[in-house]
Amino acid sequence: MTQNNDSADLAHRIQRIEDIEAIKQTKHRYFRCFDTANIKELAEILTEDITLSVVGGVYGFTLEGRDAYLDMVRDGAHAEMVTQHNGHHPEVTFVHDTEAKAIWYLHDFVLDFRRHQHITGTAFYRDTYRKEDGLWKISYSEFERIYEISEPIEKRPNLTYHYLAEHGHKLPPGEIKPFSRED
Repeated sequence: MTQNNDSADLAHRIQRIEDIEAIKQTKHRYFRCFDTANIKELAEILTEDITLSVVGGVYGFTLEGRDAYLDMVRDGAHAEMVTQHNGHHPEVTFVHDTEAKAIWYLHDFVLDFRRHQHITGTAFYRDTYRKEDGLWKISYSEFERIYEISEPIEKRPNLTYHYLAEHGHKLPPGEIKPFSRED
């Protein structure tokens, strides 16, 4: 009987490790898809009912639903922008077998040529993950700034390659609204 309990405990611990790795892969895909404006693949790792809450910095807002989230990425990772999001130091805890929470430390770098703005800083992502059909997906994501530097771009840097210029959403001509915070 003890051997069965030991085997079950070992199997449970191995499953937890596999789930943690799958959650880490999900978030790494998120960062890659965001920075490359890969909307199709990003949709696969977000639940239909996802909520995003952004707090701090030059912008702040809440979005409900996968379509709204994908629209935000499409418009936010446009062809006149360079983005780099690096997530580090995941802290993953389980609510139960099909729900987990994770905290990620983010460092981001953004050049927005339409707004003539350079933003860099750090933040914490506090995510909730839900296992649907055997795959871990992000169901809630909260982004809270630790610090942010926002400066005007006086002179466009000499980019020798610009991925989003080729693959990002092409904005219509004209001015784009400045970043804003919901009150």
